[in-house]
Amino acid sequence: MPNPKVPSVNALGGKLAPCSTAPLTGFFRNGCCDTGPDDHGSHTVCAVMTAEFLAYSKYVGNDLSTPRPEFGFEGLKPGDRWCLCAGRFLQAHDEGCAPQVDLNATHEAALEVVPLSVLRRYAVG
Repeated sequence: MPNPKVPSVNALGGKLAPCSTAPLTGFFRNGCCDTGPDDHGSHTVCAVMTAEFLAYSKYVGNDLSTPRPEFGFEGLKPGDRWCLCAGRFLQAHDEGCAPQVDLNATHEAALEVVPLSVLRRYAVG
């Protein structure tokens, strides 16, 4: 769990903003793209879902759009914000179907995988 006494830092060097509470996202399901030693997938990119990206994610084996009530997961739809694995974001970028990104809600740890120049190309206001 992130240390509440030490604020998380976003990709721009400021305080990490929340990504989404509806649906509730984040590795820790706290609405933020916080990370820690147990987050092996680096769920650090606050992505705004698109139909194209959701179809791509399903195609490569991570179905984010189908509801999974047994896990309390309603499924994502276009426009939803979600803490995406940095590696999956980079893969989608390489394939030409990356979603938009909220840089204020993207954790600085994403920069270990995705260059800031790439993230900026997908930034939303």
